[in-house]
Amino acid sequence: MKRLLQAWPGAASAGRDEARGASLPRLLLAAVLGVAHTQAYAPHAWWWLQLLSLAGLVALAADAPRARSAAATGYAFGLGWFLSGVWWLYISMHVYGEMPAWMALLAVLLFAAFLSLYPALAAAGWHWLTARRGSAAARATALSLLAPLAFGAAWGLSDWLRGVVFTGFPWLSSGYAHTDGPLAGFAPLVGVYGIGALAATVAALLATAVRGFGRGGKRAGVLALAAAVALPLAGAALAPIAWTKPAGKPISVRLLQGNVAQDIKFEPVGVQRSLELYRDLITAAPADLVVTPETAFPVILQDLPVDIAIAVRDFTVASGTTVLFGAAGADSPVDFTNSVFGLGPLTERLYRYNKHHLVPFGEFIPFGFHWFVNMMKMPLGDFRRGGLDQAPLPVRGIMVAPNICYEDLFGGEIAETLRSQPVPANILVNVTNLAWFGDTIALDQHLQISRMRALETRRPMLRSTNTGMTAVVTPDGVVAERLPTFTVGTLAAQVQGMQGFTPYVRWGNLPALAACLVVLAVAAWRRQRG
Repeated sequence: MKRLLQAWPGAASAGRDEARGASLPRLLLAAVLGVAHTQAYAPHAWWWLQLLSLAGLVALAADAPRARSAAATGYAFGLGWFLSGVWWLYISMHVYGEMPAWMALLAVLLFAAFLSLYPALAAAGWHWLTARRGSAAARATALSLLAPLAFGAAWGLSDWLRGVVFTGFPWLSSGYAHTDGPLAGFAPLVGVYGIGALAATVAALLATAVRGFGRGGKRAGVLALAAAVALPLAGAALAPIAWTKPAGKPISVRLLQGNVAQDIKFEPVGVQRSLELYRDLITAAPADLVVTPETAFPVILQDLPVDIAIAVRDFTVASGTTVLFGAAGADSPVDFTNSVFGLGPLTERLYRYNKHHLVPFGEFIPFGFHWFVNMMKMPLGDFRRGGLDQAPLPVRGIMVAPNICYEDLFGGEIAETLRSQPVPANILVNVTNLAWFGDTIALDQHLQISRMRALETRRPMLRSTNTGMTAVVTPDGVVAERLPTFTVGTLAAQVQGMQGFTPYVRWGNLPALAACLVVLAVAAWRRQRG
């Protein structure tokens, strides 16, 4: 253990001054590592690259002489990460929202600057917790196995905070990079935030191993490397566990993709095209379940033309098909919802699901930002939210739980919904319109997010989208079938519903958060003891 403590390079940084610790080359390298970190996500899915980039961040933050320098390093990493990962927000604001280019660019920059506060917080908190007090040792990092655990805990907790503060933005949460990696086996246990914490721990252990071997601490390097290998192996061993079992018989589904261009979607010509297109796609062939994308009918339900409504109703009656379609709901002239409606042989009245987790600026307007939203060409920008306890839709003895677009980023809320339903859903359905973001990596990233929800709940996830990715995801997170993007099409498949709760569905993010807090508390106690 003594050699393990000596292996960490923080002690070597004792003679470095503050300016060098936060030097421009160090920050530029951290930013480059952040860009590399983004490549670990879809469409590349190079999960191993995330471990290497985070290991580089650990090494840079550990060499920082003070917590503020570690924070600057984490902040630079975050800027590289988020600017390269969510740049497509510019498309929605400028190209389709018609915001001036300079303002849309500034908005993306400011947003990335805000998101970067979270990795900065993780790096600074970890540095402060693991730096020993004393003269020369004040800048040293006490790297027992507790220190890599503390980095993982700090990183996981910061990821979770980013997903909940100010309604949250958990896009690119660290765990998503491991949807195709061995750590995915932990998803039914600890969810995406737990995987993110484990990945950060593995990265810190790798950094420890490299520094240990490099400075002659062979025993320290071996211990750290063994622990770094053990965690992915444990995840791989967990992956084959089913956690849930089949419910009833498979149902036939048809997932629709209309490919209606976003720049005309809410114009009169686009509205008419959508109404006629989705009427024809819905009624083209029977199935147990037909699903349209979000706002496939781009009108308020009460304004749906009578001939369209009659055509869909008559089709469901004659064929026994259940149809789940997207439209806006209205309970008063000023009370709107982003909703999906269901109609079928088992629905006594029109089924309705109202979106719960709304998108800031797109679906609700934060206080003081009406001027910002008014600059964009967005219809009905202020919706009322639904509850988490909404009932699923029955389809031939199978219960189907819809969620709309951005909602499937919030795995804890989906788990809570499943727990609260008297008859828990057997199949998850995400309906979305990602045409706002053009032909960008946002489409690949969102499919990866849906795959994580399937892994966490061990239920199939069906995706019906306007421009892509329309897909069937199996309970083990595999994309079984998918339509080409930016085409008009129908994806027909047989889907087996699943029943039973994974540990994650039962407990949500609580176990992962509790473990992170315990590790950080122990690290704080060790720091106080000097």
